[in-house]
Amino acid sequence: MKNRYAELIDQTFYFPQEGFELREGYLQFHGVDIKALIQEYGTPLKLFYLPKIGQQIQRARGWFEAAIAQHDYQGKYHYCYCTKSSHFKYLLDEVLRHDVNLETSSAYDIDLIRRLYEQGKIDKGIVLVHNGYKPRQYLDNICGLIREGFDSVIPVLDNTEELQHYLDGLPGGTQLGIRVATDEEPNFEFYTSRLGIRSSRVLRFYKEQLAERAELFPVRMLHFFVDTGIKDTLYYWNEFKKCIKLYCDLRKLCPTLDSINIGGGMPIKNSLGFEYDYQYMITEIVGIIKAACAEDGIPEPDIYTEFGKFTVGESGATIFSVIGQKRQNDAEIWYMIDNSLMNTIPDTWGLSERFLLLPLNKWDNEYTRVNLGGITCDNSDYYNAETHITQLYMPRIGTDEAEPLYLGFFHTGAYQEALAGYGGVQHCLIPLPKIVVLDRDADGTLTHRLHAPAQTADEMLALLGY
Repeated sequence: MKNRYAELIDQTFYFPQEGFELREGYLQFHGVDIKALIQEYGTPLKLFYLPKIGQQIQRARGWFEAAIAQHDYQGKYHYCYCTKSSHFKYLLDEVLRHDVNLETSSAYDIDLIRRLYEQGKIDKGIVLVHNGYKPRQYLDNICGLIREGFDSVIPVLDNTEELQHYLDGLPGGTQLGIRVATDEEPNFEFYTSRLGIRSSRVLRFYKEQLAERAELFPVRMLHFFVDTGIKDTLYYWNEFKKCIKLYCDLRKLCPTLDSINIGGGMPIKNSLGFEYDYQYMITEIVGIIKAACAEDGIPEPDIYTEFGKFTVGESGATIFSVIGQKRQNDAEIWYMIDNSLMNTIPDTWGLSERFLLLPLNKWDNEYTRVNLGGITCDNSDYYNAETHITQLYMPRIGTDEAEPLYLGFFHTGAYQEALAGYGGVQHCLIPLPKIVVLDRDADGTLTHRLHAPAQTADEMLALLGY
């Protein structure tokens, strides 16, 4: 009977896979010896492997280039990075090395843009797509960028009232985008997204308020985003085709319109069983746009994407040690880890997100069904299921083993630090882990550096006024 953890993985998945392999009984992540990093830095530990970011950007560009060639598509493809996915400097520095554009979501992103310019990371010709509902400060900051000479700024109108601020603040005009509010899935809590302008109002809004101002305020981009992400589902294709039809209808009225922005939502690998045909999806997207434009006799637009999680998500890993186990009844075993899942990977708690979870060692041990528990006192601080199954299996551990079981949550490089409140007060005052940044130099040699030490009790107590 095959009951070792390694045999369970071998029977269930193709393994090794891209980015993961076993060497001398220990899991490697992109060829990185995580055991050595644990020995140097301890756990809990957050890792960011920067070369993966460039690989993701080039993969996406390659898929779109192939689709454009296959369909003889006349528009161009533009890759934007969605800054809210992670604002860390080391990640943005790596992103910008690959000649991408940026998409912002708040007034404070504009301060980040200015800092990147001052440091020579971007120039004033970079395309900046400004999304989201815009309070006065955000609107003022966007206008400020334009007055400072950033000449490829595209404010995307989230509502019809937003236009007046640009009319008042930019007498010299600016190019604009319009965001379309998509319909949510039928089982969602509300019917239409709160973001964007209802599709039934877009054409009337253009004719009544924008057409006569087209010389100074040309509409260049139609933007939409399907909240479930880019998935091969009837719901996604239905929303996508409705928005493309609206683009064609608007283009007949608006000769300056030349770009369609399909937003983000490209999925990343969240289990060893993850399957997604990226090339098929992108080829279908490009083909649908081309066919719709041909039917309506309009030029094929440039295509923009705003990939955030896809860009940086697979670069990240979060490493824990199992510090104890508890058997609460005949069926439930708890492995207790040395930090809080709620604090460190909040998507698992707030959104029931699932990440690729693998042990780093003890693959030759028998496997057993377990639950993972964080060390806060909160009942929700747990993880007990994988994406592909409703149960979680890990190597069985004894009480007298010299080396603890190490666990890795992989592809945690997007959103986690922002959602958890990096550097702030943590639940139960449990400190945030160290952050280690991994890179490779010109000859491929791995380098690593400590970006941030573990948070201290004094830092949190100072924030609380002690």
